Amino acid sequence: MLKGMYVLNQDAYEWIYPRAIREAIGRLVDCQPVCYSQEAILQNPDLLNDVEVIFSGWGCPVFTREVLETAPRLKAVFYGAGSIKYFVTDEFWERGIQVTSGYIANDIPVVMYTLAQILFCLKRGWQYASQYRQERHPLRLPAPGAYGATIGIISLGAIGRMVVDALRPFEFKIIAYDPYVKPEDGKALGVEMVSLDEVFRRSDVVSLHTPWLKETEGLITGQHLANMKPNSTFINTARGAVVRETEMIETLARRPDLFAVLDVTYPEPPDPDSPLFSLANVLLTPHIAGPIGAECGRNGQFMLEELERYLAGQPMKYAITRERAAIMA
Repeated sequence: MLKGMYVLNQDAYEWIYPRAIREAIGRLVDCQPVCYSQEAILQNPDLLNDVEVIFSGWGCPVFTREVLETAPRLKAVFYGAGSIKYFVTDEFWERGIQVTSGYIANDIPVVMYTLAQILFCLKRGWQYASQYRQERHPLRLPAPGAYGATIGIISLGAIGRMVVDALRPFEFKIIAYDPYVKPEDGKALGVEMVSLDEVFRRSDVVSLHTPWLKETEGLITGQHLANMKPNSTFINTARGAVVRETEMIETLARRPDLFAVLDVTYPEPPDPDSPLFSLANVLLTPHIAGPIGAECGRNGQFMLEELERYLAGQPMKYAITRERAAIMA
């Protein structure tokens, strides 16, 4: 039986790997239901000597050469969260260690958050709620409404495509920008591929799902938002650095008819004096689109299923290669 170990933050351990998941893992590998922190690993290098598989999540240790030297038998890392970029290293890849991630499990709550915001913002629900509270009687506000609305998706990666799928039951026109997706491939998804400028000009709601890469920093400019239709909405559940934040703030200040739902910023959290906290046409949430609470258990379930595939000698469904990691968030 393989020797396993949990290495992550204590709170993440309890959410990602609830008792039922730990018991199922324990029936497959020799893995004590004890969580070790990154600090514990660094202070006690002998802990990893016999470990062949690591179950992790938020708080995963960075696999430097020094850490890897203490884990000579390590074969696979099951990461029950999203991005692996912060802990993989050249030495990790050169060792041929397999890694799988719960990024799809991470994505599902993001899609749910995005769908909820799209539907509510098409009614200008946040503005109505604020105005009603202040005025104490309803005033009719111009709103796109959901019937026949145009939804713009920026980037058709895993989350973008899942958002498109979630929008199918509604009578929307879906357009998208993704330089890696051909028009015929977009058509197969039921999506019209257009330029980035056109997404902003035509959409009633624009939803950003672009990974933060060097090439995508500052991709979204203030001019993009300035070109949006009256009473439209911009949603960002991707990464704040993809947007030129100062320009966005300037545009939102000039265009009170626009609305921005921002679950991410750069930096995160924003500076305490940032206008993002005071602009009436901004809904700022603290990076909650991803899994929180019991939703994290889905990530652990995905890792359990990946372990079953690994032990059966089957390809892991969510395995990440070095090449793929380079273009992921």
